[in-house]
Amino acid sequence: MSFDEEWAAAKQSAAAGSGSPYDLVVTQDDLGAVGHEAFLVHGELRKKSDIAGTGATARAAAECSGKNLAMGSELSVTLSTWDSQVKTVLQMYAHISNHLDYSKQAHARDDTPNEDYSFSQ
Repeated sequence: MSFDEEWAAAKQSAAAGSGSPYDLVVTQDDLGAVGHEAFLVHGELRKKSDIAGTGATARAAAECSGKNLAMGSELSVTLSTWDSQVKTVLQMYAHISNHLDYSKQAHARDDTPNEDYSFSQ
C-alpha cells in the first residue's frame, strides 16, 4: 500500500469516527496537571542547579585555576557546558508549562458559547 493510499484510508477512518483504541483523548484536568508539574520541575531545577556558577564546582575551578592547576580550566568548561544544558532544559519546561496553560485557556474560550454566532436561519 502506498503512502497516499494509507493516508487516504487513515483520513477516511478518522472521519468515520472509527472508535479505535488509539484515539487521543485529553481532558482539561490532564493538561492542567502536566502544565503544573512542568512548572514545579522548572522551579526545583532552577533552585537546585548551579546556573549562576557560584556553587562548589565554580569555587573549585577558581581555586584550582588560582593554583595554576590545569584542572581548574577543565572544571570551568564542564560548568559552562552544564550551565548551557540546564538552561536548555529549563526553557523546555517553561515552554511546556506556558503552552499547556495557553492551550487550556484557549480551549476554555472555545467552549464558551459566543452570542455573536447564530445557528438559526
